Amino acid sequence: MTDPIADYLTRLRNAIKAQHRVVEIPSSKLKKEITKILFDQGYILNYKFVEPEDSPVGTIKIALKYDAVDKVNAIKCLKRVSRPGLRQYAGYKDMPRVLNGLGIAIVSTSKGVMTNKQAKAEKIGGEVLCYVY
Repeated sequence: MTDPIADYLTRLRNAIKAQHRVVEIPSSKLKKEITKILFDQGYILNYKFVEPEDSPVGTIKIALKYDAVDKVNAIKCLKRVSRPGLRQYAGYKDMPRVLNGLGIAIVSTSKGVMTNKQAKAEKIGGEVLCYVY
């Protein structure tokens, strides 16, 4: 697999379209940080990191968040921005605004993975991984 972040986002999109409650995704440090950001911003209900004893790769179990009345998911769109063949970097002055400030961009910076708003507040740029709204 050449792009594990695209695989992560695709698994989330597919689970949302199939209206699953829980999705399991192979784990990595970057995926764990993205999951924590999605939880902190209120896009997912809960998450759990499962580290097995027999295999080196753990899994992330993500409980998706749906509206109780009309069964609409909290995540409307997951869009991969930076790809292995075409990296997209942004300075803190050029940080993208997603859906006029209603969505978030997840950015990989020198101080870790954070949202575009946090990166702009700390005045650091980085690689724009994806848009979430």
